[in-house]
Amino acid sequence: MSWTRGAAAALAVCVLLLTGSAGCGSGDGEEPGTGASPASAGRLLGDTDEDGRRYREADAGPAPEVGIVVKPNADDSWDVRLTVRDFRFSPAGTEATAVAGRGVAHLFVDGDFLTLLRGPRHRLPAGLVPRGTHHVTVRLYADDGTVWAVDGEPVESTADITASGSEPTGATEPTLREDEAPLGAAAVPPRTGGHGSPGRGGEAS
Repeated sequence: MSWTRGAAAALAVCVLLLTGSAGCGSGDGEEPGTGASPASAGRLLGDTDEDGRRYREADAGPAPEVGIVVKPNADDSWDVRLTVRDFRFSPAGTEATAVAGRGVAHLFVDGDFLTLLRGPRHRLPAGLVPRGTHHVTVRLYADDGTVWAVDGEPVESTADITASGSEPTGATEPTLREDEAPLGAAAVPPRTGGHGSPGRGGEAS
């Protein structure tokens, strides 16, 4: 009898909700257009990256940003640190669906893809950075493989590093609010060349 009264009460609540323009149900049968949807993750653009991955323009509001700092280690390897804002890294196994403010980072050296990052730190082996000046670029991607973009420009940042023992060339960080702390280095003003793409720089010894 207690189960019967509980079921009757639930039906009564359902009727009241329906009369108030609301519905009943577990939410498992969510209809298109409700909750998270592809539309909430921005719109696809015609531009693509070097591998043909389309740009995805982030919606209005807080846009993802990324900064990069590259510092030399004693063993001639390089410590790569990323600073992100309004963005979170997706763990392995995440569904390949674009969700606003989420995804992975791709790391490039001199324009060549190096690795996919699911966190803010990476060790760059010395063998991948021969003597001379190199450009280390980080770019943010959605989980479906599209490139996060703001104002039609990819969300990325580049550090210039020199493996010949020259003086440091600086570091890059996204513009931070006074109550935020960067990872690994002080912030510097962003360069022009793409919204959400902090200035170019790196450190070497």
